[in-house]
Amino acid sequence: NTTAMVSRTLALALFSASISHAAETVLGVYMFHRHGDRTAKQTPPANLTDLGYTEVYHSGQYYRSRYVASDASLKISGLNSDIVLQSQIAVSAPSDTVLQNSAQGFLQGLYPAVGAQLGNETLANGSSVQAPLNGYQLIPIALTSSGGGSEDSSWLQSASGCYNSITSSNNYFTSADYQSLFKSTSGFYDSLTPVINRTFNASQINYKNAYTIFDLINVAEIHNSSIHAFDNILTNDTLFQIRTLADHHEFNLAYNVSEPARAIAGATVAAQAVQYLNNTITANNNFSGPRLGIQFGAYNSFQSFFGLANLTAASEDFYGVPDYASVMIWELFTNTTLPSSGLPPQDDLYVRFLFNNGTSATTTVPQVYPLFGGNAVDLKWTDFVTGMNKFAVGTTQQWCQTCGNITGTCAQFASTPSSSSSSSHSSGNSNVISTAVGGVIGAMVTLAVILGAEALLLLLFGLRVVSKKRLTSAGPTNGAAATGAKA
Repeated sequence: NTTAMVSRTLALALFSASISHAAETVLGVYMFHRHGDRTAKQTPPANLTDLGYTEVYHSGQYYRSRYVASDASLKISGLNSDIVLQSQIAVSAPSDTVLQNSAQGFLQGLYPAVGAQLGNETLANGSSVQAPLNGYQLIPIALTSSGGGSEDSSWLQSASGCYNSITSSNNYFTSADYQSLFKSTSGFYDSLTPVINRTFNASQINYKNAYTIFDLINVAEIHNSSIHAFDNILTNDTLFQIRTLADHHEFNLAYNVSEPARAIAGATVAAQAVQYLNNTITANNNFSGPRLGIQFGAYNSFQSFFGLANLTAASEDFYGVPDYASVMIWELFTNTTLPSSGLPPQDDLYVRFLFNNGTSATTTVPQVYPLFGGNAVDLKWTDFVTGMNKFAVGTTQQWCQTCGNITGTCAQFASTPSSSSSSSHSSGNSNVISTAVGGVIGAMVTLAVILGAEALLLLLFGLRVVSKKRLTSAGPTNGAAATGAKA
């Protein structure tokens, strides 16, 4: 029967997958994770919901079963399975309630409480101390200032502190694509007025606010049963159109092939992935060396990386905004037997990229995709580094020159000629931007950037300053800097 056929097919697929991975050894993993379900941006402060907490917790459980547990399907070589070894794992998130709490929830699933047997310590005097909360494991989350408060803001680029990125994203609002869609979708957005007019006024209901309109309706569809009173308006086709317009709007704010600075978020994530995996390699299989890097962040980092890595050539789905609890993963592995000490030669090291659009534990498992517009999914380490370094921004100097910032930390590089092929690429220079340091740079230059950028934009384009908690009145050429949804 059909059920039996499906079961046999699934069993064969799982068997084939296990055979394909049987000879592999995973040496290190870096992942970039989106937060779980949250409340709407238009009703700040945004908070992680119980559903969102469950999503990231289950995601942590899934990746425990994939990489961490003693019987994990792709156990990371040498990684502690039960009691976390702090030097083997690095976790970071911006100063944002939703993202910080998502990281904590994920870690509870990844390294759960160890129980009474493992969660105790015998002191020198012979007495025993039981760890609180049944051996709850404390894993520090590095704080990155860049992106702070992002889930309460409808404009994430300003949080980056990158002047050229802010300017580039604003260029979209004067583009032919934006102008055309603003006009052609006017009637469509007007039809949504009865649904959202308690939050948006008439001048705000348009394509300019495509993401925040989608976000408000999406949250209501998940949490508010009264939304069904508008089922005659919010048909499946209408909901699909709301989502695809938001996808298009946000992708264009996050990436433009002719303006690399627009994708600074994805460029720094690319460098951090290379840096972390490179550190795994240079640790040479030392027991305490880094093996699992986890960063939580906002979706514009996903979309800008999708564009930079030409993942849109692999699937049109990469033009979209990733769902809650989505994950990008870079796996470092080898197909050869590990030597008695150290690692195999670099020629025997490979990297694959995986993406899961949604919660791994409850929807789908991560899928492998080819990077850089090619066909190969397993890239030699050296080819991976070469491909990533074509757009990765991994040093303070690269960041400052890409962003055009000349104050604070960037002042020392103000007169240094820019070079895209600088020796300060992300594979080993001591001046690399770590996740935390990248945030500090953003924090130090943000004030200067905001003051300088706002003054310049106000002077040149007649833009006006609007509170980030309000949406600018709509109009295709007015107030562009204050709108555009990022989360």
